[in-house]
Amino acid sequence: MRPIAVDLFAGAGGMTLGFEQAGFDVLAAVELDPIHCAIHEFNFPFWSILCASVENISGKKIRRRSLIKNKPIDVVFGGSPCQGFSMIGKRALDDPRNALVFHFLRLILELQPKYFVFENVPGLTVGEHRKFLLEVIEEFEKNGYQVEANYQVLNAANYGVPQDRARLFILGCRQDLKLPKYPQPLTTPKISKKSKYIVNNSDLPATPTVWDALGDLPEVENYSELMDRDWIIAEYAKPSDYSSKLRGILAIENDYSYERLFDNYFLTCSTRTKHSQQSIERFQKTEPGKTEPVSHFHKLARYGVCNTLRAGTASNRGAFTSPRPIHPITPRCITVREAARLHSYPDWFRFHVTKWHGFRQIGNSVPPLLAKAIATEIIHALEIIPAKPQRTRELGDDSLLQLNMSQAAERFGVDENIIEPRKRKKRGRRDEEVRK
Repeated sequence: MRPIAVDLFAGAGGMTLGFEQAGFDVLAAVELDPIHCAIHEFNFPFWSILCASVENISGKKIRRRSLIKNKPIDVVFGGSPCQGFSMIGKRALDDPRNALVFHFLRLILELQPKYFVFENVPGLTVGEHRKFLLEVIEEFEKNGYQVEANYQVLNAANYGVPQDRARLFILGCRQDLKLPKYPQPLTTPKISKKSKYIVNNSDLPATPTVWDALGDLPEVENYSELMDRDWIIAEYAKPSDYSSKLRGILAIENDYSYERLFDNYFLTCSTRTKHSQQSIERFQKTEPGKTEPVSHFHKLARYGVCNTLRAGTASNRGAFTSPRPIHPITPRCITVREAARLHSYPDWFRFHVTKWHGFRQIGNSVPPLLAKAIATEIIHALEIIPAKPQRTRELGDDSLLQLNMSQAAERFGVDENIIEPRKRKKRGRRDEEVRK
């Protein structure tokens, strides 16, 4: 029997997939955004996605609305969205702006898992924010959980992901158990921009490069069909070891996830972006590894690692969208599938058909291979020998990939304004690069 996990703040499911790959059954996932829930249901149709805020759900409801029921839970994991981590007031956890972290703590205490993993931004470890982090750790310790005091920020580039992406992980367990260890780096980038969170060790295998991730993918500019839809059946170039694993041609090391029914010549999440001729010329002139001065888009270097992929926010919460990288060869922004490759998602994993939601789902998620490295250490602490399931699973219905907010909200029985509506604004020069 596989160990049981619960994903809070699940998004599209990057951490769910990483824990599945390590050998867990993630029987319940909680997510507020109905469109994210639909994508999660498509990729994990055999488990339960609960469309709700962690503020309005109980541990009992999570058990009741999933296959968990009265079974013991081995691990609960998740990363609450950063809301500034207000330090105003006597206690940070009493401030309503920090409510999501408070409810993460509450649900851990209600569900009583053996282990928990709290993931967040590295900035939580410095300055005034660190006081808040220490307060959270103190609350866990007051309530029967021990926490690894030497918390770590890990970079995905050290775990086989061709992206410079650092995240904080807090590991804890019940007092009667032994704390898990942090995973040792598995790879090191041959070429990387300076990052204090990347461990450079020449004795480690090289991190896959941007071109290892993208080089075999069909060039979307050659397919007019991709102006109107996000998929085709296409011929691929010779894959690298990294892309062979994401296509399902080679097995990922120590991958204990369920096989998905998928044709590895099926290119998905690849709707083209229409750029102006002026934009194309500017992209062409930009040197790899540099930033195009008008759009501020970063041009990927073939033999380096990708810069951090970000989700962006709606215009009512700041910028309309985060800059999307420029392809290292073709003068265009990368596709959602290319971003997914740079994030270590396998090709069977699909995202919303619109570029806006697809990039948002990737940019908000933990790369699966980074999550898998953490989850593997939890497996070791549990002293479980994981096994590869023999059963191949089907993906969900394609209609889940196409729902707008109203349709998704109706499907999950929630208010369509559960997420503040996205307010569109008049396009500027940057916006022309990322037309939907």
